[in-house]
Amino acid sequence: MTSTHAEDARQLGRTGPKVFPIALGCMGMSGMYGHADEGESVATIHEALDRGVNLLDTGDFYGMGHNEMLIGRVLKDRRDEALVSVKFGALRGPDGAWIGIDTRPAAVKNFVAHSLTRLGVDHIDIYRPARLDPAVPIEDTMGAIADLIKAGYVRYAGLSEVGVATIRRAHAVVPIVDLQIEYAIVSRGPEAAIFPVLEELGIGVTAYGVLSRGLLSRSRTTGQGDYRAHLPRFTGDNLANNHRLVYALAQLAVLKGVTPTQLAIAWVLARGKSIVPVLGARTRVQLNETLAALEVTLTADELTRIAEAVPASAVAGTRYAAPQMKGLDSER
Repeated sequence: MTSTHAEDARQLGRTGPKVFPIALGCMGMSGMYGHADEGESVATIHEALDRGVNLLDTGDFYGMGHNEMLIGRVLKDRRDEALVSVKFGALRGPDGAWIGIDTRPAAVKNFVAHSLTRLGVDHIDIYRPARLDPAVPIEDTMGAIADLIKAGYVRYAGLSEVGVATIRRAHAVVPIVDLQIEYAIVSRGPEAAIFPVLEELGIGVTAYGVLSRGLLSRSRTTGQGDYRAHLPRFTGDNLANNHRLVYALAQLAVLKGVTPTQLAIAWVLARGKSIVPVLGARTRVQLNETLAALEVTLTADELTRIAEAVPASAVAGTRYAAPQMKGLDSER
């Protein structure tokens, strides 16, 4: 069992809640990586709560509401044990296609009403637009969240995948407790400009993609239904190149006596107390391996050795396909 004490909790920003050092990302339980066993998904969320994990991350568009309803089955008897972070704004068609983004104030309030119903709760702990809507000023979107906070439907405001200027504008409207952004040994873009601004403003980080969607844990795509098959890092020559980096990480993990997954998570945990990795464990076996990373202590020399063996500059392929990268405010 992982022994994590109250003093090990990490606070989301200056004004946010204290959370377990690792959050559970639930996206993969609703089909994004291929078929997931629903019973095992529910058991995994229960196990996470049993182990002290108290931050569950979801999006109202994961499985077109399926993910929220799945979490709602667990929260029915355990609401007081969990903080729920919900992303909104992404639009999907009945065939699952991604058809845009909508963060108008009226849409924000409409989305939250449906999330509250699917989750079976009276408030959402952290609410955030999944992406920047170029057609809507961020002040309008965050103003709507501020209204929901005043009304008691939301506790805290967050952001996802936005850049420095948007962070400053949003934070001027309502205190932001955390920015959700991809961050890993092979995805270190936020370090240059975004992380310094977060530190200045007292905003935490919930880091997703810590394993680069399973690349660093040597996970293989499962075929149709696994969206990773369309990501540049998992295709063609890029994948062959990236396997060399994964091998280098695996060699260091052997020397440390841990798995590559645990080493990659421990590296992110060691980057700062304001960072909370969001890990997408879909099974109890994966969850146990994930939480064991909390027992891994890395020295400064080991951190440097890992960064040198697996340099972010050497990874082949962007983290999303070109159209998605073009739409990321965090990449501007």
